[in-house]
Amino acid sequence: MKLITFERAGGTSYGAVKDDGVVDLGARLGRDAPTLLDLIGNELVNRARNIAGREKPDFALDSIRLDRPLPAPGKMLCVGVNYLDRNAEYRDGSEQPRYPSVFVRFPASFVAHGEALIRPPETKQFDYEGEIALVIGSRGRRIAREEALAHLFGYTMANEGTVREWTRHGKFNVTQGKNFDCSGSIGPCIVTADAMPAGPLRLKTRVNGEERQNDTTDRLLFPFDYLISYLSIFTTLEPGDVILTGTPNGAGARFDPPKWLVPGDVVEVEVEGIGVLSNPVADEA
Repeated sequence: MKLITFERAGGTSYGAVKDDGVVDLGARLGRDAPTLLDLIGNELVNRARNIAGREKPDFALDSIRLDRPLPAPGKMLCVGVNYLDRNAEYRDGSEQPRYPSVFVRFPASFVAHGEALIRPPETKQFDYEGEIALVIGSRGRRIAREEALAHLFGYTMANEGTVREWTRHGKFNVTQGKNFDCSGSIGPCIVTADAMPAGPLRLKTRVNGEERQNDTTDRLLFPFDYLISYLSIFTTLEPGDVILTGTPNGAGARFDPPKWLVPGDVVEVEVEGIGVLSNPVADEA
């Protein structure tokens, strides 16, 4: 099931994508789950699936405006340097990491599918990072790896837009360069875990139609189940928390010369089973 949050006729709701339309779940489940985050937290996905299966779409996809799937998510935990060969891109002679590199992003740093990624005036090194994101479905602390995927609600995509100069302001952190308002994007939907294809997922990123990133999740240094288990050691994972699982080789900084994003560019992130997340680039007004 593909789930979206959307705006229509001056209001916000959420629903399931069916054919070329949307079954409005917010209108039917609003008392028990006013938002998609509530649906996840209140474990109402089976009711939603039954409704989406029997009801006809309420309106066409082209009649709505997509919002971020979770406008007010929980924690947003990001993993860096998580694909084979990615560490070598840094050319610092270091060995492959033993544990994940982790930082956080704030919800305000992301826009929805179709909205502009905003390049702030503080940078000339605005970059893209296509990623697969995990949405947690049930609470857990110190989750055993063999039980980790049972805590997974679904998958979405992200473009971890990065202001490269600001990732080097501090010696040990990248938080500043990862959190400029509206610098990244997430969406367009959340696909429930049961609806995803089996086997490795292929992730691609294109800029103006040129393929820049292309890799599969069987090349992750730290697979999804490990990440859920590892992160839950130091923080309780809650329904609606989002884990961004890292970007493959091919970010703009790794070209010689670098290929930075400029206004007018269009960045597309594609993952089989989820779809395409597309955003233009614009300068901050």
